[in-house]
Amino acid sequence: MYKILTLNNISVNGLRHLPLDRYEIASEIQHPDAVLLRSFKMHDWPIPASLKAVGRAGAGVNNIPLAKMTAQGIPVFNAPGANANAVKELVLTGMLLSARNICPAWEFARQLQGDDASITQQVEAGKKNFVGFELPERTLGVIGLGAIGVKIANAAVALGMKVIGYDPQITVKSAWQLSHKVKQAVSVGDLLNHSDFVTFHVPLVDATKNMINAERLAAMRDKVTILNFSRTGIVDDNAVVDALNRGKVHAYICDFPSNLLKNHPKVITLPHLGASTVEAEDNCAIMVAEQVKDYLENGNICNSVNFPEINLPRSVGEHRLTLANNNVPNMIHKITAAIGDAKINISDMLNKSRGDIAYTVVDTETTVPQSVLDELVAVEGVLSLRVL
Repeated sequence: MYKILTLNNISVNGLRHLPLDRYEIASEIQHPDAVLLRSFKMHDWPIPASLKAVGRAGAGVNNIPLAKMTAQGIPVFNAPGANANAVKELVLTGMLLSARNICPAWEFARQLQGDDASITQQVEAGKKNFVGFELPERTLGVIGLGAIGVKIANAAVALGMKVIGYDPQITVKSAWQLSHKVKQAVSVGDLLNHSDFVTFHVPLVDATKNMINAERLAAMRDKVTILNFSRTGIVDDNAVVDALNRGKVHAYICDFPSNLLKNHPKVITLPHLGASTVEAEDNCAIMVAEQVKDYLENGNICNSVNFPEINLPRSVGEHRLTLANNNVPNMIHKITAAIGDAKINISDMLNKSRGDIAYTVVDTETTVPQSVLDELVAVEGVLSLRVL
């Protein structure tokens, strides 16, 4: 029986993918084999010795101490693309709200007083203050062309917009899905200098912190609209507010309210709604539950942010063990030598590495005795070992 600790509310439709005859799931549980979470901040959370996997029901993993998990041989899984449509729809909504001045116009209409005839007169007199513009032929710049960025770029093309994108690490899969009408920017600066709208879909790392700052704002087009449904910190809010006050920026739409932003007349702040749809929450939970289950039961790894992807089909009657270790020379030899010296035949094996971490799945025809397991655990650089 595997024990699963939930540190946030996880979609029931996702948890159903962990059969109750093999999984005990609770928000309070001792010695968990895996943790499922959404936004819970784990950096100060004590990591139990029993923990084998972490599943983030979402894309970003800034709330998880990846270095600590990796050092203990614990893969961290996420759900890239599961919330892509939800975020795409919110970005499109943000563009339309800002382009048509919907929020101030709505507030104006809500404050109207008098009989209907008087309200009609006020509407006709006041509507000129909310004249907007249309999206076709405007240029949208998309920074980050993963699952979300590709959907947004393609949707903007369908709306008649010009679209330019920047992502030096775009995958082949994303490139195949991207509309041929999306033009490539050669740098962040190149993209920003040619965009009427800019949207970000990148993680918050040193290279993306304050990607929009006073210097870049000065070089951007006048009346640009900035959208941030990615992470707080990617945009220098103080610099954007200053640009809004000077008329350089038309609007700022983001998912991260603050005292600086929430009451500004040209800012639309939302309470982190990017993935807040029933469908997205279900999709994220289902994806991460399936990944954690496959890892716990079979040792396979898919969509891990700190371990290599690896998939070795299992054969009936064979015994499997998995090892995570530092990616250093001679590890494969030490693993196979320890097993071979015990006269145990290896029927199949797969090894992959990712940066400083390596992961090996070994299938044997007979059970590996405890003495060999002890020998493997004692090898310098081995971080974790599991017998499945």
